[in-house]
Amino acid sequence: MKDVVIMLLSLGLILASAEAFTNGVEWLGRRLKLGAGAVGSILAAVGTALPETMVPLIAFLGTQGEESITEVGIGAILGAPFMLATLAFLISGLAALIFRRANQPLRIQGGVIQRDITFFLTTYTLAIFSSFLPSPSLKLGVAGILPLIYVVYVIITVKKSKGAEEQGQLPPLYITRQVQEPELISILGQITLALLGIVAGAHGFVDAVQSVALTTGIPALVLSLIITPIATELPEKFNSVIWLSRGKDTLALGNITGAMVFQSSVIPAIGLALTPWKLEPLALWSGILAIASGLMLLMNLKRRGVVYPSTLMVGGGFYLLFIFTVLTLL
Repeated sequence: MKDVVIMLLSLGLILASAEAFTNGVEWLGRRLKLGAGAVGSILAAVGTALPETMVPLIAFLGTQGEESITEVGIGAILGAPFMLATLAFLISGLAALIFRRANQPLRIQGGVIQRDITFFLTTYTLAIFSSFLPSPSLKLGVAGILPLIYVVYVIITVKKSKGAEEQGQLPPLYITRQVQEPELISILGQITLALLGIVAGAHGFVDAVQSVALTTGIPALVLSLIITPIATELPEKFNSVIWLSRGKDTLALGNITGAMVFQSSVIPAIGLALTPWKLEPLALWSGILAIASGLMLLMNLKRRGVVYPSTLMVGGGFYLLFIFTVLTLL
């Protein structure tokens, strides 16, 4: 019962912090004169990626190579993009259906989402299949290439976003409601406080979920692939739902796809550099399913030019397929 109470309180903290974060990051994008594409795919995506970024770092740097802890770290690295490409798509599609009451196309900048998915497929495929490389030096080479690809992605996204679609009327910055044009220091202050709240809430949620899961005897790899990413990906999901409810679809979907790019490039580079990076079959399977879900969305977007909520919900099918695989093996 104690863990359940902690889970609910942590969930409330994440929700409140996510609301403050979306408000602050929109104002930061306004001050930097960035379009919705860069705000969602870079500012929001990287900011809310902090909780899940900390899990593998703590696992790798805080231990002396214990096998179970290494599995937790690798599982967290692979689990984050997998959850975003499957469960986050499902939740976003459901939210869009609920808010619009119809399977209407999302009002997105198609080029932004296509670019995100293309970079994700490139980096994640490289990260996954680098586990088959025969020597550590080759894996270190890939670890150096992946962050460089992300730098290229950021440069292109910011360049394309300059002077792009404005975000429209913004609600007042929460910590300075009476000020029409808040100062940059106030915007950064609210974003920092919101991120601290997100990290604290996610940490409490992860601890409570792990406590419940471990009492049931769930293996470390399964725990890190499924349980931990569900908790640490909550910020992306809640930010996207908030933006979908306000009709800011590029921000909503870009928040997810931009995080997919970050977590398929920068974070796997850490695993490649600090571990042998030998993926278990279940971990490899999660990566293949994430790639398949991303490829499905990209092909649909190229063919139709739009994204329907029902298309996003197909990502949930890949998630259920993975859960079925896990249950079969347990």
